[in-house]
Amino acid sequence: MWTGYKILILSYFTTEIWMEKQYFSQREVDLGAYFARNHTILEGTRFKRAIYQGQYCRNFGCCEDRDDGCVTQFYEANALCYCDKFCERENSDCCPDYKSFCHEEKEWPALTQRWYPEGCFRDGHHYDEGSVIKENCNSCTCSGQQWKCSQHVCLVHPELIENINKGDYGWTAQNYSQFWGMTLEDGFKFRLGTLPPSPTLLSMNEMTASLPATTDLPEFFVASYKWPGWTHGPLDQKNCAASWAFSTASVAADRIAIQSEGRYTANLSPQNLISCCPKNRHGCNSGSIDRAWWYLRKRGLVSHACYPLFKDQNATNNGCAMASRSDGRGKRHATKPCPNSIEKSNRIYQCSPPYRVSSNETEIMREIMQNGPVQAIMQVHEDFFHYKTGIYRHVTSTNEENYRKLRTHAVKLVGWGTLRGAQGRKEKFWIAANSWGKSWGENGYFRILRGVNESDIEKLIIAAWGQLTSSDEP
Repeated sequence: MWTGYKILILSYFTTEIWMEKQYFSQREVDLGAYFARNHTILEGTRFKRAIYQGQYCRNFGCCEDRDDGCVTQFYEANALCYCDKFCERENSDCCPDYKSFCHEEKEWPALTQRWYPEGCFRDGHHYDEGSVIKENCNSCTCSGQQWKCSQHVCLVHPELIENINKGDYGWTAQNYSQFWGMTLEDGFKFRLGTLPPSPTLLSMNEMTASLPATTDLPEFFVASYKWPGWTHGPLDQKNCAASWAFSTASVAADRIAIQSEGRYTANLSPQNLISCCPKNRHGCNSGSIDRAWWYLRKRGLVSHACYPLFKDQNATNNGCAMASRSDGRGKRHATKPCPNSIEKSNRIYQCSPPYRVSSNETEIMREIMQNGPVQAIMQVHEDFFHYKTGIYRHVTSTNEENYRKLRTHAVKLVGWGTLRGAQGRKEKFWIAANSWGKSWGENGYFRILRGVNESDIEKLIIAAWGQLTSSDEP
């Protein structure tokens, strides 16, 4: 009989020990599954840590004995932790504040140190102390288990893009990969490049087109439709702040082709201007359009095929590779072959002195329709970088007042039209060629409100005649 009781008691204790082991094992399995399931959301708990501040059992309460429901989330370790007495064992899974709150002992900081490894987490990945990662235009350094990030305003602004696309502004925005990682200041510094108009430009007398005053202006007009093959599409200035050179060369090329009735249709070289325009040579560090037109009149440019864009605009050997001399009658001729050995024609193209077109909407339309595309100086706001399609109008953003340095940009107006825009209203617009490549905007072009001087687009309009000798006339 006694032997039977001993066997029964032994069986009872064996069962109890086995159940406890099973429970320990189950907790470890649950904990492991919890780690795996939540590994990728570690960083998303940073704001929760600020709320909890280690008060786990304080918020949840302390439980007697073993209570599997007495559990909460330990955000620092991305795990489960317990507030019951059963958590007190060698491999403790107690919450960090269990002993300090439930037993009034101050031991949980050491426990937290053991649960939360050295370094920092980001998007589910662990980084060592001192690691540096890039987030858009800002650098973040892991220091003291926290990320310390620079606070630059980025050129790519997802919140602004979302705001534009949700609103009914008449145009849509896009996140351009070529702008990713640049600060807004970088965008103004490297993607524009036209200095504010000089007093000389602003004091120029305005000229009007020779069309009769009664000439009907169509509702829609594009220069390339009237002069097919004689106008030139957008190039890409990349991070060379030289819209002063790109817009001037393009307008001059169109005008020479139209005036020569298609005899000379070469696109002119902005690189020739960037590298060779002598006075106060800024190159890719911005320049003035009056100096660009002066160079076209006095020295002339070769074709874009003859003098193509340099791959590395910041190279130290990007000096002027062309020279020209006068034949005594004002016509200049190249004294060097083309920098591009494939192109043989090093013909020099020149223009007359530039003239200013009236800022009146109708006069600008008449000038384009009669003589060809014109150059326009505009003010660029941060939302303009994100333009994809539609009729652009400036949408105010929170960063507006922080950037008032270099905003002036030069573009080419090639036509106009009328379509439904914001809120379904019928709106008038200009069609303009930018110099940010064909992946930007509407194949390198953009539409902008017409007749209201949006972004100063109508404030200063410049044009010129091609300088053709009698032997050049078709």
